[in-house]
This record gives sequence, structure tokens and C-alpha cells, in this order.
Amino acid sequence: MSRPSERPPLMPLDEALASLLAKAEPRLDNESVSTFEADGRVLAQDVESGLTVPPRDNSSMDGYAVRAADCATAGAVLTVAQRIPAGSVGTPLAAGTAARIFTGAQIPEGADAVVMQEDTGALPEDGSLGRVRIDMVPAAGQWIRRAGEDVAAGDVVLARGERLTPAALGLAASVGFDRLQVARRPRVVLLSTGDELVMPGEVAPEAMKPGAIYNSNRFFMRALLTRLGCDVSDLGIVPDRRDATIDALRTAAEHHDLIVTTGGVSVGEEDHIKAAVEALGELQLWSLSMKPGKPFAYGRIGNAHVTGLPGNPVSSFLTFLLLVRPFLLTLQGATRVAPEPVAMRADFDWPRADRRREFLRARRNAAGGLDLFPNQSSGVLTSAVWGDGVIDTPAGQSFRKGDTVQFISFASLLA
Repeated sequence: MSRPSERPPLMPLDEALASLLAKAEPRLDNESVSTFEADGRVLAQDVESGLTVPPRDNSSMDGYAVRAADCATAGAVLTVAQRIPAGSVGTPLAAGTAARIFTGAQIPEGADAVVMQEDTGALPEDGSLGRVRIDMVPAAGQWIRRAGEDVAAGDVVLARGERLTPAALGLAASVGFDRLQVARRPRVVLLSTGDELVMPGEVAPEAMKPGAIYNSNRFFMRALLTRLGCDVSDLGIVPDRRDATIDALRTAAEHHDLIVTTGGVSVGEEDHIKAAVEALGELQLWSLSMKPGKPFAYGRIGNAHVTGLPGNPVSSFLTFLLLVRPFLLTLQGATRVAPEPVAMRADFDWPRADRRREFLRARRNAAGGLDLFPNQSSGVLTSAVWGDGVIDTPAGQSFRKGDTVQFISFASLLA
């Protein structure tokens, strides 16, 4: 009597991620957008400065530009010979004089220090700018921003593949860029499977049928895709039938870069994603050695990528953050896509080593350690709201209170 063929072993997460990223060759077109509108987009072309920033030595404080040699002792009194607001250029500073100067104003020739206003005393005289008492001994160069200390002409200030932040937009503007070349937004279509799913607002809680649940995945998945700068289409809830799943995937593949499904990727008789992808294209990855999140699939239908995520909300949430997010960033040409864990102290025991790599929902505490959410079930979405990250626990590993663990913050994954 022949034995049924054994299922292939579960794929380790790192191997699955490497395989996914290899398939996400950057192939999105580039487009020019206003620098005002470029937050979160992936830069498709280096930003090279055509000027030096700052262009001249300037003051970083409101105060007085002086010659340090004229202020060898505290209490030196100098004649105020000129006033230099930002945007103006003064005259060379004569010995024994000071220039009233304001933040951002160009340092006059001859001055080699700025004394901030709080360290001076004004001694006004009628008919002139008066005199100033310098109450401290300045060091040469103090409170002066040197020409080019931020950017030199010809510097690449932002590199291709960088995901733009508000600070990066300001930097681009500081060297004169009002438009930037970025990868176009990925076109992503989202669909959910499951006859048990209903939408909030369509059925009141007291009218829910036995076994019915609200479709929470659709809400956080759409928000995650939007945060990644995707153009999102939503096909809603697809019935648990193979023909309906095939029809939905065929439609989704026509004009999208990526299809994201939730539910229907396990091994039950009502799980149709795997068979539907194989009927229309090719399934290249299925089932991970990861907890939560084992039921995960990747395939292709024509030119469209397909990622099938688990139906349990925490599994869906984490597989998106750890696999789909870096995939989408790589598709846009981003160079930094993987999360960066930090070493932290566990303030609890974890004696239950699992055969799969496990991601425990936890949050930082006031003592600088990590606390564990008490229920680590893949269906408990409150754990992802209560926690501010996950502890990346290798397969077969337990730990005790006080041990160092690797923590990945949600802030880094949701940026």
C-alpha cells in the first residue's frame, strides 16, 4: 500500500524573505513629483547639490560679531559699528569694534567669533549704535556656522533608493529641488476570502449569525498599504468557492503590480487561494516556519505578484510587516527594507520553546525592559494594539527574565 506523499518542510522566514526580495526586482516606472508631495516615496535618482550650504560663514546666534583678540578679558567694551540682519552683508570689521548680528547673517570680514546676546551688556549712546560690554572671553570660531559645513557643491545629499522623510524633503529643498524623481506608486489590489466575514456597519453586533465575524483584516491591511504609498484597489470579500476565487484573481491580475489576499491559504477544503493561483499562474512559495503566520503563499499570475496572507488577524498583520512590506519597498527600488532589531532585556520568563521562529507581542516598560502580552494567540488583535513591537525568538529557544532578546518595534515597521 503506497503512502501519501509527505508535505515539504516549512520554509525558514529568512529564506522566504530572500526569495521574495529576489523576485521583487525594481520594475516600476519613475515619475516627477513636487517635493511637497514626495513624503514616503522612494527616490529614483540621486539628489546632487549644485551649491554649498551654508554658502558663507554665518552666525548661529543673535549677538555680536567680534574679533576674539579684542575681548581678551571679560568686560571688554567695544563700539558697535554696524548692524547685520539676516540677508544683509556687512562691511569689514575694524579693530576695537563689534557688529550687531542676527541668526543666519553673514559674518563680516575680520570677525572670528560671535558672542550671544545673553553674554553681553548694551551701553547705548545718543546718535550712534552705542557700545557693548562683552561679559565673557570668546573662543575663536564660537557660534559661527562655517561655509559648506552642511553640504558642499557636488555632494550627493540623498541617494537613489532612499525612502523620503520630512527631513529629506527639507534637505532637497535646501539645495534647490522643487521636484524629485521617484518610483511610481505600486498598484495593489486587496481581497478577502471567507463566507464567515461580514463588514462593520452592514450587520449590527446583535444580529450577527453564529460563526460570523467582522472583517478586521480589510481595515488594517488597507491602512498598511496606504502608509507604504500604494494605490489601493479593494475587491471586498470573495465567497469561499474555487470559481469565485479564480474569477477574482483573474480580474485583479489585469492592472495591478501586486495582489494581496487574506484568508484561504491554509489546507482546509474551503481554502482556495493556492489552487486558484496554480490554475491561473504559478505558486512559488507556500507555508513558513513562523509563528504566528505559517499559512503564507507567494506566486505570479501574468505580470502580477500574488501574496496570500493568513486569515487570523495577528498572523496577517505580522506576515505583512515582515514579508510584504519589504517586498513592496524593494519593488520601488528602496535600499533599506529589513527591520532593525534592538537588544533589550526581557522582564519575564519564556520557557515554551517552539519549533518555529516565534514573534511575541511585547511592549517597553518604565524600567527599560519588555513586558509580554499574556495571550499570544494569532487571533488576539488586542495584543498588536497593546504592544509596541515583537520579540524575535529563534526556533527552539526559550529565555528567562533578565535575558537579552531581539526587539523589533512597530514604529520601525509602520513608518
